[in-house]
Amino acid sequence: MRQPHRITTAALAALVLSSCMPLETYYKPGATLTRTERDQTTCDIRALRDAPVATQVRQTAPVFYPPRRVCDAASNCTTTGGFWEPGMVYTVDVNADLRDRIQRQCMADRGYAPLRLPPCRAEIARATPPGRTTVFPRLTENACVIRNSDGSWQIVP
Repeated sequence: MRQPHRITTAALAALVLSSCMPLETYYKPGATLTRTERDQTTCDIRALRDAPVATQVRQTAPVFYPPRRVCDAASNCTTTGGFWEPGMVYTVDVNADLRDRIQRQCMADRGYAPLRLPPCRAEIARATPPGRTTVFPRLTENACVIRNSDGSWQIVP
């Protein structure tokens, strides 16, 4: 019975945190959200096709700890042997940056620009009638975003 409570708490925490986060998306005045998502999926597929995941396994350099001599007050000394600590093994996708550049260029070719909007101040959010953005409006320098509880959002131009 406690597990659903933890999931609910985690979901609530994620929702609260997401309402404070800026909106990062692609923007084209007058474009529908549906069209934008479709274009982004097409560009993601193109980028993955042109720069597929290329995972490489790598390892950091090993570290040698030399022998250590420890003596007590009576000059009785002991020496512990040195040892090697192997480097950490990790993976990296060497095409990740290229794939990201291809995806951004594809969206730019379709007329989109990256957009980062701050969350609206509380007084703006309270004064704005509830809604959700389905068509990107023309933006002003004071544009902001209201995140809805269902995961949608509303741009206040």
